[in-house]
Amino acid sequence: MRRWNGWGDENTKSPFPPSAARYLADLIGKGENIQDASLDDALASVPASRLPDHPLISQDPLERLHHARGQSLPDWAALRHGNIGAFPDGVAFPTDEEQVRTLLDFARQVGSRLIPYGGGTSVVGHINPLDGDAPILTVDLSRQDRLLALDETSHLATFGAGIVGPQLEAQLNQRAFTLGHFPQSFELSTLGGWIATRSSGQQSYHYGRIEDLFAGGRIVTPRGILDMPPLPASAAGPDLRQMILGSEGRLGVITQASIRIRHLPQAEAFYGIFFHDWESGVEAVRQIVQTGVPISMARLSNPRETDTTLKLSGKDNLVTWADRGLRLLAYDQERCLLIYGVTGDVHTTRLARRLTNSMARAHGGLFTGQIIGHTWRKSRFLTPYLRNILWEVGYAVDTLETAVPWSRVLDTERMVQQAMHAALTPTGERALIFAHLSHVYTDGASIYITYIFRRTHDPDKTVERWKAMKTAASQTILAQGGTISHQHGVGLDHAPYLDAEKGALGMDVLREIARTLDPDGIMNPGKLLL
Repeated sequence: MRRWNGWGDENTKSPFPPSAARYLADLIGKGENIQDASLDDALASVPASRLPDHPLISQDPLERLHHARGQSLPDWAALRHGNIGAFPDGVAFPTDEEQVRTLLDFARQVGSRLIPYGGGTSVVGHINPLDGDAPILTVDLSRQDRLLALDETSHLATFGAGIVGPQLEAQLNQRAFTLGHFPQSFELSTLGGWIATRSSGQQSYHYGRIEDLFAGGRIVTPRGILDMPPLPASAAGPDLRQMILGSEGRLGVITQASIRIRHLPQAEAFYGIFFHDWESGVEAVRQIVQTGVPISMARLSNPRETDTTLKLSGKDNLVTWADRGLRLLAYDQERCLLIYGVTGDVHTTRLARRLTNSMARAHGGLFTGQIIGHTWRKSRFLTPYLRNILWEVGYAVDTLETAVPWSRVLDTERMVQQAMHAALTPTGERALIFAHLSHVYTDGASIYITYIFRRTHDPDKTVERWKAMKTAASQTILAQGGTISHQHGVGLDHAPYLDAEKGALGMDVLREIARTLDPDGIMNPGKLLL
């Protein structure tokens, strides 16, 4: 069963060995176990619905609670302390496009606002109801989860937009195909959510981001159905798919999508390389990418993340021996770990491995084989579960990310972390902050930052600490010319910074598109566009 106040399946637990507790206590202080609000208390806070009865809409308090919040840090603080705020007044589970159309008509007739809901994995407030006089209807697409068409000749598949990652891959794998889109939220997130937020998978360097994979689809808007046929290419004016990508529920409800698929790879493997320092690793990865080496993924952790990953793994004996061996080879406290993947046919993957290892050696890289890469692959979708145990022992965890040109990677990584530390200093608290390059391109890279800090009995104070660091990081990112979001979308948290990236005229264009498709402003208000 899915947790109502945390990440994922409630039966999946992350280990938290005593050594990990000591590591965090030494760096940022001992965490305090703070009692969570109970499910009964949370349910008791659900107000009476303001919606009229409708056969497609449930007003059940538990369903409304499950759809009230996502996975951002403010969401966690609200759920864990029972201070949830606004709830949807009803939740609908349409099974087809006609029911979606009916729900949109109903929302307009009763003056309701409507929030499209995929997997509920948003970390920036995409699905949160806002306080206001109008009732809120959340439309959960989870029952639109079927494979609707498969064109094996053209390598195109059409699915209902509510299908989650594992279901989608399982249905394609049965036919020897894959989409290859593996965000960290893969276990719970949906195809429609990926499109609505411009998601990026961990192996996007090989398979492409969702904008490369989204070939066409259908979206039910308050003005009618927008049908985008899948075409290999077109010069017939602006591409309407680009308008839907990243639209975050402001334009309508995505009901189905056609995606570009591939045959399952013949071979795939993940490997580890240690570098003496961050600068060497960044330069090596840049050259590997710009040379065109056919890797499928490159994830380079900075020294703090490299150390933290090992310390929190729970494999104390293995970590001790690995540390001794690496130090003997002069890979000491500044060492950085690169995990890279190769995917494709046997010849291409062998070539990619040889070229990557050779270029890494030129920058002092130490190839360590498949053990680290294999371990990462097994646990790559389990990492979010660590948030559950860390919260329970007194620590809040959040992430943020950006993308910048290669010429700004080193400065941005350093300056963002410095700004975050400085923002927390007035509170007398410390944070554990670390980073990695999560996605790479010929012209730049995505910098993904994780930060851990102590939470308090007062959820408002915990959120204040988070907001101070988040604001400092966001302002620094903008000053460095980075994007406010490489893969998490805009939602509520990033909306104040969007105009700095799009410009005044660009924001006017986005608002006019929203007004055209949603003239009454019923779709997901407050998200993306303030």
